[in-house]
Amino acid sequence: MCGRFALCSSPARIADRFGADAGDVAWTPRYNIGPQQRVPVLREHAGGRRLELLRWGLVPSWATQPSIGARLFNARSETAPDKPAFRNAFRHRRCVVAADGFYEWKPLPDGSRQPYFISRADAGLLALAGLWEHWAGADGASLDSFTILTMPADAWMLALHERMPVMLETATALAQWLDTATPRQRLQELFVAPPAGTLRAWPVARAVGNVRNDSPQLLQPLPAAPAVTP
Repeated sequence: MCGRFALCSSPARIADRFGADAGDVAWTPRYNIGPQQRVPVLREHAGGRRLELLRWGLVPSWATQPSIGARLFNARSETAPDKPAFRNAFRHRRCVVAADGFYEWKPLPDGSRQPYFISRADAGLLALAGLWEHWAGADGASLDSFTILTMPADAWMLALHERMPVMLETATALAQWLDTATPRQRLQELFVAPPAGTLRAWPVARAVGNVRNDSPQLLQPLPAAPAVTP
């Protein structure tokens, strides 16, 4: 799963990296983003790609209450194309979530879990595959929300967790993911782990477990703790 991530980059950097219009999105660095929070997300429009703030945790259009989004912050790539909560978004409303890195918790022999921060080895931005949906309530309320797709972990990630977010590694993959005309078979071919050596990981303080903690110190490696290398 992917239940926490960091986005320290500015909207201008994100827009430049993905060829998008940052518009009037305001964003300050965040180091511990959790579900139900609003995040800059890349969507395709007739006029081009735009960054827009959406809430993390997808609310299906048929939901009676938006609270369902609290548990739909991830979607399994194996089942999302057919699962009622995600299938329409998979066909028509795909997005990209920019991240400087994400967290996973490694189970330890004593039953506790050690958080790790995972980022690109080249310090570049991750492009996480997402789905978005528009919800309209009976009272006139409306909400645009998103979920992050996950896939089975590769051999490297298995040292930390059994699943990992779907990452779009090339400009072609990103364009195909956003293009609503891309066939389903081709979309599913995008669900592959990045090449060996793309990612790095290191253990961080357990303070990240509390979403109210949000500071650069959360990304600092723990002293005398081994990193995970490819």
